[in-house]
Amino acid sequence: MDTEQIQIRYSVLAQDDNCCLSCGGAIDHSKAKPGEVCVDLGSGRGTDVLRLAEEVGETGFAYGVDVSDGMLKKAEKNAKKLGVTNVKFIKSELEDIKIESNSVNLVISNCTINHASNKFKVWSEIERILKNSGRFVVSDIYSIGEVPDEYRNDPQAVAECWAGATTKQVYLDTLAKVGFKDIEIVEESAPYSKGQIEVASFTISGKKKCCN
Repeated sequence: MDTEQIQIRYSVLAQDDNCCLSCGGAIDHSKAKPGEVCVDLGSGRGTDVLRLAEEVGETGFAYGVDVSDGMLKKAEKNAKKLGVTNVKFIKSELEDIKIESNSVNLVISNCTINHASNKFKVWSEIERILKNSGRFVVSDIYSIGEVPDEYRNDPQAVAECWAGATTKQVYLDTLAKVGFKDIEIVEESAPYSKGQIEVASFTISGKKKCCN
């Protein structure tokens, strides 16, 4: 199963309330402000994008990024139905986000980045599109131990949003290597069993360093 197939499967299955357990609270901690430009990676049907658009108001803007044509069409339909005009939905891989550098105040994501095969590249892209001192709030899954190779492309593990998980330390090390500052774990679940491993959900925030 290649990266796009995995992300499309996620985009569809992540709409199921049973998917990803506690991994979905990024927007509740994002505190978008009027006039800001915001991005939701793995935006699905666009629910969080529309909420961001409302929070930033007419002087702000919200982008939704996804790889599923079906989800993007649903998101566009929802925005049109509600009369929301300060939004745009973009088909894009997370490793090559189709948004201008240094143009975004806030990036959010819910249980999407763990699916990427090159997480360093994804986080580097997030750093690239953020303005100086721009911030991210991301909910995701990490593994308590290494995920066995047999699960990496397992459809059930992918559907449950943990097949591509790294350990917590590897996750934090990646953020540090990219160069983010003020990294904070906002909330975190207790470990729970999946297959032959244990995983946990957390919401993490951080900022781009000023004046790189």
